[in-house]
This record gives sequence, structure tokens and C-alpha cells, in this order.
Amino acid sequence: MEYISVFDMLKIGVGPSSSHTLGPWRAAEAWIVDLKEKNLFDQVSLLRIDLYGSLSLTGKGHATDLAVMLGLSGQDPEYIPIENIETIIADIKQNQTIKLGNERLLPFNPATHIVFNENFLPFHSNGIRFSADLENGERISEIYYSIGGGFIVQEKNDAHAIEKIQDKTYPYPIRLAKELGNYCLSQNMTISQIVLENEKVLRSEKEINSELMRVWDTMLECMYTGCHTDGILPGGLNVKRRAFNSHKNLIGDANYNDPKSWITAIRSTEVKFRQILKWVSCFALAVNEVNAALGRVVTAPTNGSAGVIPAVLMYYLVIENHNAGDEEIKKFLLVAGEIGSIFKKGATISAAMGGCQAEIGVSSAMAAAALTELLGGTPEQAMIAAEIAMEHHLGLTCDPIGGLVQIPCIERNAMGAIKAINAAELALDTDPADVKVPLDKVVNTMWETAKDMHTNYKETSKGGLAIDVAMADC
Repeated sequence: MEYISVFDMLKIGVGPSSSHTLGPWRAAEAWIVDLKEKNLFDQVSLLRIDLYGSLSLTGKGHATDLAVMLGLSGQDPEYIPIENIETIIADIKQNQTIKLGNERLLPFNPATHIVFNENFLPFHSNGIRFSADLENGERISEIYYSIGGGFIVQEKNDAHAIEKIQDKTYPYPIRLAKELGNYCLSQNMTISQIVLENEKVLRSEKEINSELMRVWDTMLECMYTGCHTDGILPGGLNVKRRAFNSHKNLIGDANYNDPKSWITAIRSTEVKFRQILKWVSCFALAVNEVNAALGRVVTAPTNGSAGVIPAVLMYYLVIENHNAGDEEIKKFLLVAGEIGSIFKKGATISAAMGGCQAEIGVSSAMAAAALTELLGGTPEQAMIAAEIAMEHHLGLTCDPIGGLVQIPCIERNAMGAIKAINAAELALDTDPADVKVPLDKVVNTMWETAKDMHTNYKETSKGGLAIDVAMADC
């Protein structure tokens, strides 16, 4: 059975989109590795990149072309200094050259060497073809698909890629939520404990703890940056950042000088009932404003939905439990990652395949389950929370104005976070014996809904708000 690690579901990368930015970036890196393995890297004389389907239709707004150039240049989205991105892209455009793999300087004109094709390839909505002319006159090409959440597959090696994941034996193989629940019941373990045991097959517990905290530190830094950055988001919609003013009004005169002391400052602030929702919204908006500005975020499970999980976890830390620390953070992320993987295996986490229900809906379900465990809920109640959160996102379309991950995407993160908290509270008051819709049923329903959804509402900017509200109107 395919195992998807928590660190596959929670990737550190660059915005604004996991499927349209991070995925193509990783595909470019993978192609370079493939060229080297075939001893063709040093023979490449000219490049061409063809984008298909949703990658083409909303690629400009999602910075797909920029991501491809950065990936071909040998830059790593997890570690590249954000401030270097603009300079690298400007150099490529001005000099019309690209340093392939950061090793070989080749002629490259983005205007002609990156081609936006509106037709769709058969396997997935997000197709990308890398072609190269070799010095001997031969032309070679490979097709990759960005399948959501930063995951990529190579067209001819998809099955092989899964086989390589399956070559280990895990103590608790999970495909369905029901299987996860049965393990928790038979072993008398929480969801986070079950997931931790599976993760230990891949890395030591020390490494797991370290990586989980690195994921959280990135989320925290992202929220902090978003709450302290004013101005207008790039892209042409002239969307004003709102987290800055919202945070300023909420934090008052509290003193702090870094993200960690910021948490202490918020905890010491007297939070009135009406302000709780404002804080949660502020955290979510902050993340996705950073994401929209090509900042560093954690794909959770996608970039477009990156604000939900950190906002809900931050809510727990600064509102629900002031004594919470690293252990609670790690448990939250372990549960969230596992719930996300169940949706990925049983449905999709790609808006290009399933609409926004596959992104905000899944992230809300992940956060709801994780919060429920931290609030003392049983594994059954955690999965009830995930089901409730997704049930009330079913059918949510993806219709970004101008192909940008801004309207309605940023606000949807705030709504997804609030729904997750509400779902957790409802689940905690629910007797599992009274549940009519198990999590596996809603996963299946989401996938069936995705298949029925019209292509115009699957990240193509050909329907909904994307056509009813023109960029000129904004």
C-alpha cells in the first residue's frame, strides 16, 4: 500500500500555488536529474517548455513560468532566499540566457521558450512538457504532471514512482479512515501515535521531531511576516494586504521582537469573545498574503490553502491552551498530515481536478481532526470533525480572478479555518454511535463531486467570479 509521509503533505516551498508553482518547479528539477542520469545534460543546446491545461490557463497568475525558470536554474524552493527570486528572473529576461542546473549557460527567451497551450493532456489537468535540442541535432522531451500539493509524476514512470514508495513495510498501513480508526481502537492509541510509528520507518524519532518543528517554525514565520507587512499584493488586482491592519488593531501595545516572543505577547493580550474570530482570520489572511507575494509557506496540503492549518494551530496555542508547546504542535501536525493523505489516496488535493473543495475543504478537514485530538477528543471524534469540515465544503469551486491566488482564495482560508474550529467543537459533542456519514463516505463523495464538476470551475479561470468580475473592475 502506498504510504504518504506527513512531510509529503506538509512541504516547505514558495507561493503562490503548490500545483502551479511548487509542482512545476520540482518537475524542472526532476528533469535536470533525469538528463544527468541519461548523460544528456552536457549535450543540451536549447530548451523549450510547454504548459498544458490549467497550468496554461492560470499559469501567468500562478507564476508557473517563473517557477519553471527557477527550477531550471537549479534553485531549491525550500531554501532559496526569497529576496533573490526577483533578481534571478530579471537576469534571465534581460540577458535571455538561463544557467541550466546552475551549471551551463544556455540561450533562453521566456517569451518564446515557454509556451502556454490551452489544450489538456489526457492524464491530468496540469501537464508540462520539457524539450531539449541536443548538440547532435536530436530533440528529446519528457512530460510531467503536477498532481496537487507539490506532488509530481512523470508520465511513463507513474507506476514505478509508487512502487519505490511501497518498498518498505509499515506497522499500520492506511488507505481508509476506517482502517486508521480500527488501529487506534485495537492498539489503544491516538491518531498521532499511530502516525508517528509509521513515520519511524522512514526516519528516526529525533529527525521526525526536528522536521515537524521546522515545518511549524516556517508556518509561524509566515504568519509573523504577513502580520507585519503592509502594502498591495503583486499581480495586477491591486489587492490590499489586510492582515497588517487587523493585527495592529488586535495586538495593541504588546512588546515582542521575534515570532516566538510574539506568541507570548498574544497570549498576554486580553482577547474578547468577538476578537477570537478576528485573530483566526488574521492568522489565515497573513499566511496567504505571504503566499500570494511569492513568499515561503508550508504546503498544507496546498499553497492555496496554506493558511488554514497554521491559523487553527495558532488558535489552539494562543486561545485554547497557553501552556501548550512543542509536543502539542507535533501531535497536531501528525494528525493533520494523516487526514490529508487519506483524502489524497481516496480523492484529490488538486483544485485543477476537484475545485477548491480539494484544497480548502481538505485543509479544513485536516485542521479540524488535529484540533479535536488536542482538545481531548477520541480518534473517532477527530475523524467526525474531519467529515463535518469537508461535508460543508463539498462542491466548492475554484474560480480565481485573473488566475491569481488572491480573490477569493485568501478569504477562503479564513473561512476554512473558522469552519475547522466549529467542526471540532461539534465533533466533541457528538456520540460516534449517532454518526450518519463516516469520513470515508465524504472522501468518496468529494471525489464523485470532483468528477461531476464542470472544467470551468477547476482552476481554469473560465467560470464563476473569474469571468463575472474582470481584473479591470478591481
